[in-house]
Amino acid sequence: MPDDLIQRLRRFRDQTFPGVQDTFEHLVKDGQHPTILFIGCSDSRLVPYMLTGTGPGDLFLVRNVGAFVPPHDGSAGYHGTAAAIEFAVLNLHVARIIVCGHSHCGGIRALYEGVPAQATNLAAWLELGREAVLPVQLSPEALRRTEQRAVVLQLERLMGYPMVREQVEAGQLTLHGWHYVIEDGEVHVFDVRSGGFVAASQSEHSGTGPYLRFDEAPTDDVPGSSGRGP
Repeated sequence: MPDDLIQRLRRFRDQTFPGVQDTFEHLVKDGQHPTILFIGCSDSRLVPYMLTGTGPGDLFLVRNVGAFVPPHDGSAGYHGTAAAIEFAVLNLHVARIIVCGHSHCGGIRALYEGVPAQATNLAAWLELGREAVLPVQLSPEALRRTEQRAVVLQLERLMGYPMVREQVEAGQLTLHGWHYVIEDGEVHVFDVRSGGFVAASQSEHSGTGPYLRFDEAPTDDVPGSSGRGP
């Protein structure tokens, strides 16, 4: 069986790298200074650099099943995602955090359909999205709504990280909830004031912007209210 991976590595070194070598040398010499922490689902159809038009050194990436954020208090155990959030905020001083879910998410679907018995770690991880599940039979509409509700749930969890809340309230950090519709090429951004998602092609902002403190928003608009987004 041909080893296509070694061929790809050689092509990168011989053909791709020479064109970006100066960029990487600069990033090594001066260090990385990404301004965005991108928390996205591990789904192979979600390509953060393509969505955001960014390149090397621009994004600090966290990928996991469902784009979930564990609680800061450690009640769900220790997770690399929580460590990455702390590193991005405290060490890299990012200015934005994006939580990006997407359409046709297998992780969200598994909340309704279950996972194989051997997937014990996956089953435990998916519980981080359980609050977003609707008390209905699974349908395309229910899946879409759950995907979006899960994004809002992660924004709430982020506000439970002391360093995140402190910098958000100081105006030094903004949180952004995205839902990428793969087949349309459209990202829908969460608008905390309306409590819903708006197509980026129609939105006046790239997400929530400065995340409203809970006491500054009407009850119906607060992501923690009974509506939880869409």
